[in-house]
Amino acid sequence: MRTATLGPAQRAESLAAMAERELDVLVVGAGVVGAGTALDAVTRGLSTGLVEARDWASGTSSRSSKLIHGGLRYLEMLDFALVREALKERGLLLERLAPHLVKPVPFLYPLQHKGWERLYAGSGVALYDAMSMARGHGRGLPIHRHLSRTHALRVAPALKRDALVGALQYYDAQMDDARFVATLVRTAAAYGAQVANRARVTSFIREGERVVGARVQDVEAGGEYDIRAKQIVNATGVWTDDTQSMVGERGQFHVRASKGIHLVVPKDRIHSTTGLILRTEKSVLFVIPWGRHWIIGTTDTDWDLDKAHPAASSADIDYLLEHVNSVLSVPLTRDDVEGVFAGLRPLLAGESDATSKLSREHTVAHPVPGLVVVAGGKYTTYRVMAKDAVDEAVHGLDLRVADSVTEETPLLGAEGYHALWNARARIAERTGLHVVRVEHLLNRYGSLAEEVLELVAEDPSLGQPLQAADDYLRAEVVYAASHEGARHLDDVLTRRTRISIETFDRGTRSAREAAELMAPVLGWDKDQVEREVQHYEKRVEAERESQRQPDDLTADAARLGAPDIVPK
Repeated sequence: MRTATLGPAQRAESLAAMAERELDVLVVGAGVVGAGTALDAVTRGLSTGLVEARDWASGTSSRSSKLIHGGLRYLEMLDFALVREALKERGLLLERLAPHLVKPVPFLYPLQHKGWERLYAGSGVALYDAMSMARGHGRGLPIHRHLSRTHALRVAPALKRDALVGALQYYDAQMDDARFVATLVRTAAAYGAQVANRARVTSFIREGERVVGARVQDVEAGGEYDIRAKQIVNATGVWTDDTQSMVGERGQFHVRASKGIHLVVPKDRIHSTTGLILRTEKSVLFVIPWGRHWIIGTTDTDWDLDKAHPAASSADIDYLLEHVNSVLSVPLTRDDVEGVFAGLRPLLAGESDATSKLSREHTVAHPVPGLVVVAGGKYTTYRVMAKDAVDEAVHGLDLRVADSVTEETPLLGAEGYHALWNARARIAERTGLHVVRVEHLLNRYGSLAEEVLELVAEDPSLGQPLQAADDYLRAEVVYAASHEGARHLDDVLTRRTRISIETFDRGTRSAREAAELMAPVLGWDKDQVEREVQHYEKRVEAERESQRQPDDLTADAARLGAPDIVPK
């Protein structure tokens, strides 16, 4: 199928097209749920628009634990329906929808009590595997196994011998969350959706009680657009209540933000061939393999400060280090931490004050005619949330509309991925790149890697890695700006790549090289390149300062010391 190119020209054309004629559906918010909703709507034959105030996945959907999982801990809460649904989605993503982006990942669960714990935890993991297989989408993952303490320490030598009496090993899946969302957006655009980032909804347009459109500010070029639509879907996550207030109506439910932070450390700091899952007094702690790194997370604390830039405090970092060090034979220190990121979970507000007890279920509502709201849920079940949101919107359309087809619609890059993977040695020979580089590209772009390789064929210097972040090729920076909608340096270093959390300098040493690669694509002059670099450096310094602060209040104040980028 034809792929969509999301460069500067296409963004301008999309905004103009959305304002030109009434859409069937306008989706507000391009996190994973909003992007999924746009794809669901457009593949049902509906004229669809998608607008995002900042960048694709710039909120929660780029700051998750990067897991596609059934939610093993929800079995303990007896929430079988949620686990069953999530396991089905995990299988679809692994096998059909995005095999290039979603990969199996092993986890070791250390047992600390003899006898009863192996029986109790083993029964849960066996049920988890059985539910996955029963859906017909679990055959892509190995089943769990029981390990003795000796065997477990061979698999994960980093563990203290007295930290376990044995272990269970099971499999889930992982992905790069921001890359997944960017691919969702491009897939929707390839099927005909009009999409624009840095396009902020400032108000809703009403006729009587009905919402008939949205006023959208072009944050990049200035100017406003009135975009009319028969149905608008509010998919703004932790901003749901703020967006809802624009229609002057109290929502039927409220969304609370729960902060979760993660640490990134180099692979050699924890000697293990498997990820780890550990119990804490409040939740669970994951140690997740991530290329040449580990991701350690997460926390679960109420957050009512700045939603755009949630800050990790010194106390948050100490909490994670203390808990992971309780089982490691060689403890981690602050000096081992390469990157830190904080995200906010959108939880449906319940009666409990403890965020870990708030619902991970999702809700769809139609609070006023013409406006649908979708909120809650978890990353893994985004497709179900999107389907439910469009089903609700269809009730307000005077049309016969087809059922959802996203269960059968692979994302861009999935088709042909396995064939190209099998041919990776030949591709390496043809392009002159090392086979490891080709594998890296295939696991980030799937069959779209050919488009990145075309850039290298035109300019061989783009086949070189970035000087201070050699996991990534220079071509990937250019491609992010020309094909993936990146508008600013921050978009590339934080979301199109993960340089901001995968290097000890947090990407500052790569900033100028990346900005100069983006400049010709985005029409930047030297002054704009300088502005982009300075802004990025200030952002990193503000984040570092926030991570030295003792609590949320002081960390938030420090993080807000760096303003958002303002175009020239």
